[in-house]
Amino acid sequence: MLPTLSDDRLTLRPLAGSDPDDLAAIVARPGIREWWGASGGADGFREDRRDEQAFAIEVGGELAGWLGFFEQQDPEYRHASLDIFLAPEHQGAGLGPAALRLAARWLIGERGHHRITIDPACANERAIGVYRSVGFKPVGVMRRYERGIDGEWHDALLMDLLADELIEP
Repeated sequence: MLPTLSDDRLTLRPLAGSDPDDLAAIVARPGIREWWGASGGADGFREDRRDEQAFAIEVGGELAGWLGFFEQQDPEYRHASLDIFLAPEHQGAGLGPAALRLAARWLIGERGHHRITIDPACANERAIGVYRSVGFKPVGVMRRYERGIDGEWHDALLMDLLADELIEP
């Protein structure tokens, strides 16, 4: 069972009830669907995320987004990866970096990870800037990594964050 993590701005909590339906609706909105593609509704959203664990992001008691993570358990390669989206009305207010920091502190401090990765689309300059503000550094380009909503393959930027590189506000 996932814990509930909070700071003075937001809460990361386990997914519950209608969250998949509500999150699928958020993913379908302009400003997010360009980067996340068509999720196929709640069932598609669940299927696409089947290998990840996830938190709902709440702001003021309102569902604001989703933060997923995956943990590589092989001791020779142990690390975690993150993914995130926020509803458009919650973007640009510093909530993304706050949620990423909260999750990173938990993954490092409680789950024992020394390295965290994230892989935005190379064209998603806004996301890349957010990830840099938290301490993620570019590692390299993964060519033709994911299919976009246009049906074409697009490059993604692999970024990682070592535990001692987390930038606190």
